[in-house]
Amino acid sequence: MTTPAAPTPERKAEPTPPATPRTPRSWLRDHSELGVGALLLALGVLVLNDALTMDVDITQRGPVGPKTVPVVVGVGLLVVAALLAVDVLRGGRGQAETGEDVDLGEPADWRTVLLLSGVFLGSAVLIEPLGFPVAGALLFWGAAYTLGSRRVDRDPLIAAVLSLAAYALFDKLLGVPLPGGPLMGVL
Repeated sequence: MTTPAAPTPERKAEPTPPATPRTPRSWLRDHSELGVGALLLALGVLVLNDALTMDVDITQRGPVGPKTVPVVVGVGLLVVAALLAVDVLRGGRGQAETGEDVDLGEPADWRTVLLLSGVFLGSAVLIEPLGFPVAGALLFWGAAYTLGSRRVDRDPLIAAVLSLAAYALFDKLLGVPLPGGPLMGVL
């Protein structure tokens, strides 16, 4: 035996909140990834412009000339910029990083940033008078020290080996002339 269910009172429809007007600023905030696309577009145009206006001697040209790689990179940047813009305009959103263990409530470590900037600028100033091997070793060792390594028995040696290896790779193997400084005759 079933009993008839008691009539339920009719629910009144809750009023919908008034729609907030969309401003250009809020639209841009929702589509902020378009800024990355614009940066990639600008870089692509810059790379293509430089590549296509490059003055190349016809006698140095082989089947693949010096313009090939910059043109490929420039076209690749333009394609990625276009694909990113289409994805963002279709509603795609970048995923928030979940793997970082960063407390956003903590202030930035400006001491480390300033020390790294000083090490980098110092090596840029010293590269001409001291040469790349010495300035590069100071750069590698200074960066390691600034980032927390305090192994003074090991770090300068590793920095010197890395700097000499980079010098040999670029200057000797790739043919990119780097200033040798006082070590020019030795290396």
